[in-house]
Amino acid sequence: MTTERFWVVGGEYSCLGFKTLKNGAPDVMGPFENREEAKAAWRRVSDENRSCATAKYAIAAEQLTLPN
Repeated sequence: MTTERFWVVGGEYSCLGFKTLKNGAPDVMGPFENREEAKAAWRRVSDENRSCATAKYAIAAEQLTLPN
């Protein structure tokens, strides 16, 4: 059986190229049981960091294979 869970990851990057995080490690929120919960968290953290041009967050999906 396969299921998904969702994470919100991101943070403040060192430049607008979004290649290197300023603090080295990303902010990670979750897991969330469905995409709607993750989207609500993503929207909240994105709004909180709206004034920072180098902040970027995304929703990542993780595939889980559960034993039968």
